[in-house]
Amino acid sequence: MKTIDELRILVEKTLQAQTYPTQPVGLYEPISYVLAGGGKRVRPVLLLLAYNLYRDDVERALPAAIGLETYHNHTLLHDDLMDHADVRRGRPTVHKKWDDNTAVLSGDVMLIQAVQHFFALNAERGYEALQLMVRTMQEICEGQQYDVNFEQRDDVALEEYMEMIRLKTSVLLASAAKMGALLGGASEADAETLYRFAEKVGLAFQLQDDYLDVYGDPAVFGKNIGGDILCGKKTFLLIGALTKASAEKRLEILNLINDKTLEPQKKIKMVTDIYDVLDVPSLCQKNIETLYAEARRLWESLSLSEERKSALWDFAVSMLKRKS
Repeated sequence: MKTIDELRILVEKTLQAQTYPTQPVGLYEPISYVLAGGGKRVRPVLLLLAYNLYRDDVERALPAAIGLETYHNHTLLHDDLMDHADVRRGRPTVHKKWDDNTAVLSGDVMLIQAVQHFFALNAERGYEALQLMVRTMQEICEGQQYDVNFEQRDDVALEEYMEMIRLKTSVLLASAAKMGALLGGASEADAETLYRFAEKVGLAFQLQDDYLDVYGDPAVFGKNIGGDILCGKKTFLLIGALTKASAEKRLEILNLINDKTLEPQKKIKMVTDIYDVLDVPSLCQKNIETLYAEARRLWESLSLSEERKSALWDFAVSMLKRKS
């Protein structure tokens, strides 16, 4: 079996080898820019890791892995535009480096290219993998719409939030794991277990993202800290604080979030101080630990030797310990 680092290098080399047309000017350059922006390549590596549980010829699954990473970066490009984010992975976002129209159109082409990669699959269950990918694309749009809807609500429950991030973030990780298993010839039971395993890891991954946006190191995180607070974004921390707060404190939080006159760093500090008083960071960490315990049980139920599947758990643990 290949190591996680070997799989990551394989994905990176394959991405770097991709070529794009030069015309029309301005359409394809942002795609190269986005895909060259780095990142841990979590989703394609997970797909190859799941495939490698059952087969050793991981190169055979590369089109799906590259398609998945291309699609993921398409969603980031459009998310940055919708969120008015200026920085992604320490670099200007596409709509800042170019403009809004470029972000929309280049992002659309990335989506098309993602599907084209799946057409290049030479695998018995390639069509099944593509069906899963298309379903996942739709679910992610549903999650994004829930996220947009939540911007207009102050009564979002934690349960609603967890379902939103399941759709917006977790299902792509879940699909990566199941897709790799399907292409590798896994049983239906194993493929579904891997889906649910990665779904739990994906939920924890997003909660960790919420946590790092407030408590992370900007130099390591790759973007400015406190952006979610400044945008009034409904995150686990904000919803948790609103849920735990008294009526008076809840009003104070909402007034702070909606105050457009406060200096940004002061606003971030005031809201963070309330999070600390309400012990919301601890609540977030406890939920992450619960999700990983559930993922562990699913991992243990896989019909594979511990030696064979150990890399998969190591990968999940590395996501929990991430700082960026």
